[in-house]
Amino acid sequence: MNLVLIITIIAALFVVIGAAEPLAARLRLPFSVILAVLGVLIGAGAIFFLRTELTDALNPVAEAILALPIRSNIFIYVFLPTLLFQATLGMNLRRMVDDWVPILVLAVVAVVVATLSVGFALSWASSLPLAACLLIGAIVSTTDPSAVVSIFRSISAPRRLARIIEGESLLNDAAAIALFGLFMGFVMLGIPDPELGDALAQFPMLILGGAFVGWLMARIAVWVMALFSRHELAQITLSVALPYLAYIVAEQSIGASGVIATVVAGMTLNLTAPGRLPPQAWANMRELWGVLAHWSGALIFILAALLIPRLLEEVRLEDVLLVGVVIVAAVAARAAILFGLLPLLTRLRVSPAVDRPYRVAILWGGLRGAVTLALALAVTESFRVPDGIQRLVGILATGFTLFTLIVQGSSLRWVISRLGLDRLTPLDEALSRQVVAVALQTVREDVAKTTENYELNRDIVRGEAKRFGERLDAAVKAAEDSVDILDRDRVALGLIALAGHERDTILHRVRERTISARMAEQVLSNADRLIEGARTQGRSGYQRAARRAVAYGPAFRAAVFLHGRLSMPWPLSQLTADRFELLLSQRLVLRDLGGFIDRRVRRIHGRRVADLLNELLARRIEGVETALEGLQLQYPGYAEEMEQRFIRRTALRLEEREYAVMREDGLIGAEVYTALVQQLAGRRAAAERRPSLDIAARRSTLVRQFPLFADLDDAALKRLGRALRTRYVNAGEVIVRKDSAARSVFFIASGAVEVETAGQSSRLGRGEMFGHMALLAERRLRTEVRAIAPTTLLVLSEDRFEGLMNRSSAIREAVRESSEQQSA
Repeated sequence: MNLVLIITIIAALFVVIGAAEPLAARLRLPFSVILAVLGVLIGAGAIFFLRTELTDALNPVAEAILALPIRSNIFIYVFLPTLLFQATLGMNLRRMVDDWVPILVLAVVAVVVATLSVGFALSWASSLPLAACLLIGAIVSTTDPSAVVSIFRSISAPRRLARIIEGESLLNDAAAIALFGLFMGFVMLGIPDPELGDALAQFPMLILGGAFVGWLMARIAVWVMALFSRHELAQITLSVALPYLAYIVAEQSIGASGVIATVVAGMTLNLTAPGRLPPQAWANMRELWGVLAHWSGALIFILAALLIPRLLEEVRLEDVLLVGVVIVAAVAARAAILFGLLPLLTRLRVSPAVDRPYRVAILWGGLRGAVTLALALAVTESFRVPDGIQRLVGILATGFTLFTLIVQGSSLRWVISRLGLDRLTPLDEALSRQVVAVALQTVREDVAKTTENYELNRDIVRGEAKRFGERLDAAVKAAEDSVDILDRDRVALGLIALAGHERDTILHRVRERTISARMAEQVLSNADRLIEGARTQGRSGYQRAARRAVAYGPAFRAAVFLHGRLSMPWPLSQLTADRFELLLSQRLVLRDLGGFIDRRVRRIHGRRVADLLNELLARRIEGVETALEGLQLQYPGYAEEMEQRFIRRTALRLEEREYAVMREDGLIGAEVYTALVQQLAGRRAAAERRPSLDIAARRSTLVRQFPLFADLDDAALKRLGRALRTRYVNAGEVIVRKDSAARSVFFIASGAVEVETAGQSSRLGRGEMFGHMALLAERRLRTEVRAIAPTTLLVLSEDRFEGLMNRSSAIREAVRESSEQQSA
């Protein structure tokens, strides 16, 4: 086929893709539906002009369109890795982890259920062998929820719900393609009734093998990219090679899932690259992949749609009935998951509550798309698959895809409207009226100040002021006549606004490089949790998310275990350094939020709400300061190094800004500016490197700060530092339970605890100890000790404590005085 003609057709298809997006927006239809319809029309038109006797002038074009080298391998090896890889780069994986249960249920369990449902339904309704029926079930079980995600975003649906659907879209392709590979093997080998147990037993190995290949290749890629730190184009070029190499190596070398390898490679790059690459390079890389994914997604849709008329040429009446069987079985399987299993997971508190209207929208929005057509095309191309099975697979997969795109896709927005998901709640309507009134008042003041500076015609100014005043009066009257907003709702709305402004502040700080790219995703994830907590549970949800932001998480506890039990300090060192930087970033952002409350929230929600928000903000700042103080006490030298690093990065940012201003003002030329920026880049690379943290070397420094151990020499302090075990506890966590055996003494390095004895409570802070009285009296503990702030404890076992007492009279005296104080 003529290369020039192929390039011309591809260029023309890009013109169609460019016109499809505004057309979809004008018709209020999903972009994928418009692409599918245009592809079908182009394919049908080519067949029509090739066979009609009306004219032969368009025959060369029609022949070229129908002769395009569209093969399933192009979809699977060229377009699919691009779509999967970009999806992982654009996701907030830390937030995905919060909802891993519903995501896996919808992506894996739902795919398996749909495969079995469609497979057994077809086996009952047709004469096809079971293996072929299950193959069709795997092909049609993968959904393309991009349409429903885009619509949910346009109607401001809960972020958590959209995130669950995005996670499903990423993983269900992997699950469906893995099942497709299994059943395709049975069909090609001529096994009509495969043992499902043996088939599904291979499933984990496909996933684990692909995951290992993807992780390993991504780690190698990040390491190489870090070596090319000053060559952004080289880094981006390596990222383009990564998904294809991971896919091919997994598929061709070890027989694992290439889809899983690509997904895991993208996830690994998403988690590790921000801390190893320059922020601008990472941002440009994600932008490039966004463009590549847009082109790939559009091309795979329109090229697959070109094949639909040919796939449906031999359709019969009984085939239409079988398409109906596939539709009913697939919809029933998805409904069983959404209305049966998902509510059960919500009751078990492992999945967020999804309201019934949203579940209906997800059910109706389960569109099938290009992946389904590509897998069906792979079956029709295989000479090892019998002709009858090839024909039915092509017709059933294509017919079902057309039903979801044309029927469900075109009516999805209407369904959402009927469910009421596109309408504001009475609370939001009342709030919107108040916001308009406040905004117009602010605009009037600003316009009045602006017009004074321009010496405009007074009559014109008065006329415009009168018109604006009438609009303002109408807005104020509408706000006064609206439904009253309860105080708790005002507080929730104020907290949502505050958390949203916090997120914007973080993004601004990241762009200015005040907050490192390494920490950006984690700090943004905390802000997203604040927004969702305030939106779903109001004040209590916001406070719960705020406490979680400074708490010691499961990863930290696992690192403590590895350090204490297996002598592996590296994970704990890394997480402690991350915690240092995270707390410094949070403190920086929180101190900027008070002005927003006084400037904006107070004008909309009133003084009471603003005062309450200021109080909540003060508590958050106090919590961050307490947690940061604890780390500074443990590692004073490291805290100074981190603060010095922050100052150096701030100075470099200001220096870069000054050079840019001088360049814009014409004070320096492009050559001088480029040389200055290159010199600055070297200093910035040095400032971006985080100092290393040696936990073991700094333990003796912490021990030295306790007055109890002041008289010990350096050798004794080192021995004691090795004997002490560090324990991190969150606020509200019980450290010692009543009537438990006394086996350890606890020293408070940072934070505070509450000791409850015989109905009376007292508080202990930094530098104090507990647990020693029970050891001295040789009895069971009669107290319960609970942390009231994030607390760091040093724990000494019973035998080492007794040895310490025997060797030092000063320590014996200090323990006696502490016992008398706590007994008083």
